[in-house]
Amino acid sequence: MDPTSVAQVRRFNRTVTQRVGALNDRFLGRDRPLGEARLLWEIGPLGRDVRSLRAELGLDSGYLSRLLRALEAAGLVTVDADDADKRVRVARLTPAGAAERQALDRRSDEVAEMLLEPLSHRQRDRLVAAMADVELLLRAGMIEIEETDPGHPHARYCLNSYFAELDARFEGGFDAARSIPAPEAGLRLPAGLLLVARLGPDPVGCGVLRFHGERHCEIKRMWVAKTARGVGLGRRLLDELEARATAHGARVLRLETNGALTEAISMYRSAGFVEVAPFNDETYAQHWFEKHLTG
Repeated sequence: MDPTSVAQVRRFNRTVTQRVGALNDRFLGRDRPLGEARLLWEIGPLGRDVRSLRAELGLDSGYLSRLLRALEAAGLVTVDADDADKRVRVARLTPAGAAERQALDRRSDEVAEMLLEPLSHRQRDRLVAAMADVELLLRAGMIEIEETDPGHPHARYCLNSYFAELDARFEGGFDAARSIPAPEAGLRLPAGLLLVARLGPDPVGCGVLRFHGERHCEIKRMWVAKTARGVGLGRRLLDELEARATAHGARVLRLETNGALTEAISMYRSAGFVEVAPFNDETYAQHWFEKHLTG
């Protein structure tokens, strides 16, 4: 990693934490530190189960418990078993907690205005645009890609979302029954594998490898959620599938796609895939690609 880049990131972190008051025990001028204030915000008016809070914020369970106990002791939060499932613990704001959250919300707006007010209109536009870019790139760095069983709820969500998008984008829609089947058994080793991309607790993308003999693999079911587009996730999934294919000894990687998926076609070409003659009878395919791999 470039030491200059690392140093710049550290300077940025120090500036931001100081400018927004994250170093103060009384964050935003209230009676609690940043961790407790953020937790109040995430619990929200409808309440949240503790498990989802831990996944959303990426917090250690012990630290989250300490934060919740502090908020309970202050009379701002209650933590009780869920009415529908006693195994699930749910955090809810008390009336005092809801009032405190509203006060934090107003104070957060004031701090944002304070950051922007000294700047010219052009500088404000630059700062806001830069913040949007930073947020987008930070979110990209938080995405994790893992091999997942096709029966997992995240895998099924991604595949169903993939089919729904094809149905919306293809002229005449999409009927999975007319497409070459890919049963769950074919998405598990040794027949194949399925990768799922997650942003925090949420699935945001997927891709499938199907193994055909000793020397060639086929990519199927490439999908990225709209909320995760523009950060290079599609290319990350493609590169990871290629790496997995190479690791399993494949020398040729193939895929087919429809002309309506123009972004995907552009990505495949930029990744070194070359258009070839049809190699299967996929009903919805209009373009066939392959790439020769090196071990």
